[in-house]
Order: sequence, then C-alpha cells, then structure tokens
Amino acid sequence: MLRTLSVRAEHWPLSTPFRISRGVKTAADVVAVTLVQDGRQGRGEGVPYARYGETIDSVLAQVNALGEDLARGMSRQGLAERLGPGAARNAIDCALWDLEARLGGRAVAETLGQLPLHPLVSALTVSLDTPQAMGAAAARMTGATLIKVKVDQNDPAACLAAVRAAAPDADLIVDPNESWTLDILAALQPTLAQLKVALIEQPLPAGEDAALAGFTSCAPICADESCHVAADLPGLKDRYQVVNIKLDKSGGLTEALDLLQQARAMDFGVMVGCMVSSSMSIAPAFHVARHADFVDLDGPTWLANDYAGGAVQRGAHLTPPQGLWGVPDGAEA
Repeated sequence: MLRTLSVRAEHWPLSTPFRISRGVKTAADVVAVTLVQDGRQGRGEGVPYARYGETIDSVLAQVNALGEDLARGMSRQGLAERLGPGAARNAIDCALWDLEARLGGRAVAETLGQLPLHPLVSALTVSLDTPQAMGAAAARMTGATLIKVKVDQNDPAACLAAVRAAAPDADLIVDPNESWTLDILAALQPTLAQLKVALIEQPLPAGEDAALAGFTSCAPICADESCHVAADLPGLKDRYQVVNIKLDKSGGLTEALDLLQQARAMDFGVMVGCMVSSSMSIAPAFHVARHADFVDLDGPTWLANDYAGGAVQRGAHLTPPQGLWGVPDGAEA
C-alpha cells in the first residue's frame, strides 16, 4: 500500500459578513487534505479555529508531520493514537473515510448500515447585528422552521424579539458563544420563555460552566465549546441537557460517531453543527446529523461560491452534497 498526501490552505470568501460575539468573518479559511491511492483520491477539510489555539499554519504542520505514516497506510485508529482532536485530525480522518469509499466501491452510508442520505431540516443563522438588521435577516429566511440567533451581552432580548417578530412560527436557538454570565442567563429566563426559545447554546464560557450545575432553565442548554469528544460527557451531565457535535472539535467522523452513541446512552439530546466552511466539511457531518435532534449545517450557505454539487438550502431543508464525499466515484450521496 502506498498513498500520497497533499495538503493546502484554501480561502473561500463569504457573500456577507458573519458576526458572532467573538468577532466577524469575511471568508472561510480551511485546510484541504487529499490522499491518493491506486488512482483514487479521498478528501477532507478542516477549519482551524483560533478559539482552540489553531491557525492555518499550525494545522498544515500537524498534517504534514504525518505524511510518511499516511503514505505507509496509517489507519483511522492509528491517526487517533497519534493526533489529538481538532481540525487537522478531522481533515485527515474524513479523507480516509472518503478514500475507503472510493477504493471499496461502497458508500459511507452503506458502511454504517444506513440508507442513502436525504435532506434534513437545518437551522439558518442570523448573525450578530443591530436588532433591526437581525429582524430583516430573519424576514428573508422564507420557509425556515429553525433559526439560530447569534447574540452577545448587548441587549440580546431586543435582538431575539426582533427575530421572533419576523419569524413568528420558527423554532429559535439562541447562541451567545460563551458571552453571558449566569446572572444574564437567569435574568433572561422570562424573555426566553415568552419568545419560546427552543435551545440555549453555550451561554457561559466553557471554563465557568460549573455554575450551571443545578440551574433550572426554561429551555434546554446545549454544550458547544464545552464538548469536544466522548470523554467530555461525564463532566457535563449536571450542567447541560444537549451536546453539539462538530467534526472539527471531535477530530473527525470516527470520534463524532462515538460521541453520538455515547451521548445517546447518557440521555443527552444531540445537536450537530459546523464551522463556516465549504460543503466538503459538512458532507461527512450529514452522517451524524441524520440522527440529531437539532441540525445546524448552514456553514456553506454563507459562501459566495461553493463546490459544484455542494449542499443546497431549499426553504427549511438542506440537501446533502452530491458525489462530493463518501461515495464511489460517479455515485451520489
């Protein structure tokens, strides 16, 4: 067995800026990995995230450091033993899954004992802005049944009220991205209940979420930055009711599937999310998202241009990428 590895940084401009409490994005900067064996190629994508100390250069270095091992046939299990969870392992792990599907002529869905992928109801995201602008953004989301609202400490109630007025029938996820305190969360409970918020995602900083132990919320609270891999679950049990699985946090589809199984066994609800990325990132995430209670895979919809055959948002539903990843050459998802 002999494989060749290629890895590069890619820059995908967004059609409009994406703002959260930590800053603003105008492009998705990703690391793309390609593994070639016997004339077939497997691809994967990782999104370096500064919140976790990652940069494009650090992820490129992590991938390149494993070049010889990958050339000699490193498995997904071997990868997990050599590299911790994060964007680099995600890109390689997903490339290995894709390569296996193309070499073996068997789609990832079939390998997992599942039917072919189908469209899923996915959240559309209203990025952080003025209440008026956020309401206008929600009003443009024709047919959306699930909307995720990015907020910070600055009058989140007004932002949420504006979105609710523009989308009276949609389920709402509120995502402060660690910007609230327990006092803010407690003070907002009547407003969150009145606006019928369905989920509160990572309200407190991950290092301070012990304060959630014993807190009674009007809506389930979801761990995002506090949950990366299955080993994190025991420490979340008395703080969160839902966990957000992202492949860039878990380090690939392999760990994400294990996290899904163990989260269900521990009675956690499951959300599947993504970074702002191309459809190459969310193609493998669909195999976890099909089992989730909440799906938030609209990352590629922010791009000015995506892969041909990429995911398409049609009203409330997101169509999985076609032929892009995890299927035999020439096949669809």
